[in-house]
Amino acid sequence: MKKLIALAVLCLPLFAHADADTDAKAACQASLSKWMKTLHPGRQLDSEHAACKVWPADPSLTLAVQPMPQAGATDDEAVYDVEVLVADSKSGAIVAHFYEPSAITSDAIRFSSIDLDTARYQLTPQLRAFGVRVTYEGSSRVNPYEAQALSLYVQDGHTLRRVLDDMLVANDSGEWDGNCAGTFSSIARSLAVGPANDSGYATLRVGETSKDRVSKQTSSDCVSKESKPKRSTTTLNYNGTAYSVPKALHYE
Repeated sequence: MKKLIALAVLCLPLFAHADADTDAKAACQASLSKWMKTLHPGRQLDSEHAACKVWPADPSLTLAVQPMPQAGATDDEAVYDVEVLVADSKSGAIVAHFYEPSAITSDAIRFSSIDLDTARYQLTPQLRAFGVRVTYEGSSRVNPYEAQALSLYVQDGHTLRRVLDDMLVANDSGEWDGNCAGTFSSIARSLAVGPANDSGYATLRVGETSKDRVSKQTSSDCVSKESKPKRSTTTLNYNGTAYSVPKALHYE
């Protein structure tokens, strides 16, 4: 009995933490429609894809990203305007925001999810960025495709400034016969903060790992052979307004 009581006591903080997280998420979701009415009265929010999160680096602030389908959107084809914002966690008042019309296109390559990235993107001693990750998926079974693009934002007064635009951080694609035979390729990129350059902003180091896989049907089995991973590093420098993303690293 003593062991059971001790175990129950130990579990209490965990459940309390889980309840706090649930309450925070519920509060976030409730605020999404309020922010939409404030910034874009009459517009429809794609609540299924909207994201909201208290910023771990500064819990007094809450981050949100709100996709809004343009008129005429269908399940097969849609264009989304996107609002990215920072709000006061207590009052819900909008502190800063960034609006981008026609930010996302969803057609044969479908917009599948959007997430907030709160990794430690400390660009200057005073300036910390947060990220928005958009994931896309292909609709073809024999030509599988999935990609994810990352953008970074910093607060600049009452506005947000995008300092990294749609860098492709993941890309998986292929072509096969629907049974076995086919070729596939995969690219994964990570973003690390490096030392500051002459601009006073940190450099961003992009680590890339790519590999290929070939599948063939033998008389008795489907055999796959994967290439040795290739690794490379690219350094992005701040140009005075943003980090220049080379075309090879940019989504679309």
